[in-house]
Amino acid sequence: MKGLIMKNNANNKKKRGLFRIVFGRTTIVVLLILMQVAMLFCAYAFLANKIIYYQGVITAISFVTLVCIINNDENAGFKIAWIIPVLAFPVFGALFYLYCRNQYSIKMIKGKLNLIDADIKQYQRKSIGADSVEVNNDLGEVGIANYLYNSGNYSAYTESGIEYYPLGDDMYVSLVRELEKAEKFIFLEYFIIAKGYMWDSILDILKRKVSEGVEVRLMYDGMCSFVLLPYSYPKQLEEYGIKCRMFAPIVPVLSTYHNNRDHRKIVVIDGRTAFTGGVNLADEYINHIERFGHWKDTGVMIKGDAVKSMTLMFLQLWNVSEQHMERHYSKYLIDNPEIKGNQGIVIPFGDGPYNREDIGKNVYIDILNRAHRYVHIMTPYLILDDEMVAALRYSAERDVETIIIMPHIPDKKYAYLLARTYYKELIEYGVKIYEYTPGFVHAKQFVSDDIRGVVGSFNLDYRSMYLHYECAVYMYNTPVISDIEKDFQDTLAKCQQITVKTCNEYSKIGMLIGRVLRIFAPLM
Repeated sequence: MKGLIMKNNANNKKKRGLFRIVFGRTTIVVLLILMQVAMLFCAYAFLANKIIYYQGVITAISFVTLVCIINNDENAGFKIAWIIPVLAFPVFGALFYLYCRNQYSIKMIKGKLNLIDADIKQYQRKSIGADSVEVNNDLGEVGIANYLYNSGNYSAYTESGIEYYPLGDDMYVSLVRELEKAEKFIFLEYFIIAKGYMWDSILDILKRKVSEGVEVRLMYDGMCSFVLLPYSYPKQLEEYGIKCRMFAPIVPVLSTYHNNRDHRKIVVIDGRTAFTGGVNLADEYINHIERFGHWKDTGVMIKGDAVKSMTLMFLQLWNVSEQHMERHYSKYLIDNPEIKGNQGIVIPFGDGPYNREDIGKNVYIDILNRAHRYVHIMTPYLILDDEMVAALRYSAERDVETIIIMPHIPDKKYAYLLARTYYKELIEYGVKIYEYTPGFVHAKQFVSDDIRGVVGSFNLDYRSMYLHYECAVYMYNTPVISDIEKDFQDTLAKCQQITVKTCNEYSKIGMLIGRVLRIFAPLM
């Protein structure tokens, strides 16, 4: 009897699970978006049947669309990705392109961001400012500091401390410790939050801090509601007293707005401490569970005045999600007198799809172009545009040791197949590629010449360089650079080198699939 009851309970759970899948919000949203795509195809099919009557109009529409694409100020890879469907499906491709490029939601976000950036600029000028950085007459460093200030209002700081974490496991311990110290406010912004040991333990601290009078704000990307969290989760957190926003929730409307995700990882505590890096709030990031072998991720803790920039980055996207924008940020920008003396240069910076500059990509290219001895890179994905390939080639052909560590066990098979199509080309240029045999590398970082480095959320792929909201910390002549390089060498010892011979042994079918996918790489 007991066994029968357990069996019935299991069957009921399966039925409820199936019911949620079939009638859940995610399924409904996907179906509604697919219906909109189908309607565009139907319109194309209808016109295709009458193509003989409308050939001139179709040709004119396609020609005008192609002219718009070619003259648009964007990466060549994106242009190719649009030109192919316009030529293959003249009416559908043209209509789809025009539809995607003229959406009210996108114009509204751009307008909001312009207002927010204007507000933020006045606060960034109150910090050190890029034009007064002292870097021992290193004109290149003055240049990158000026670039980050002029392109994104990101100030350079010399009285800030950095601590580096070679694993998410280590960062989690420090994060919990610092959260426990919070007295005024806690800001958290993440791409992924998943229920489990890590998030549950942090949530317990947040609830306790709210009861102590600490202001707690949490923002996470809307993709979480698709697979990881219920759509109503913000309301649940609001009941605990936590102010919660879902960035760009997935709605049943066909829009490129869905393509611009908040990929940042930011924690700010009392305006005195900040965290960023590759670590999300899910158990695999701290190796509490195993998904793709050992999870190699990294992060940094920032102390001192540079925390101001992390605070402003958080408030920037928080305001995008608000109906009524917060215009006064000064109460969250705390002076940090405890760190004195030049600790090297620290520049927290971000990037987004509507910036006039591709800031993250340009910072990476600048490091590659100015390196003298080595550039050491960790990235989970390798989906490159021509400019990044050229920069890697330029670095390697100047006899700069250029090494990339990639995962050996991928989380996305298609991305792995795509990455492998770049291997042989880069190796022949002199770039050395290694794969982390214990598992998956999720770290996103550059370190060069024992003097400069970047740790953050930027992957070496189109999505991070062009489509997502990202953040990172640029460091020059800081004590922590040696820790980053030591970790790279320790990780390299656990890797296998990829050679031309290795590439020639890859599956021909897999390589063919990867090369076909490369046509659409800008969308991946």
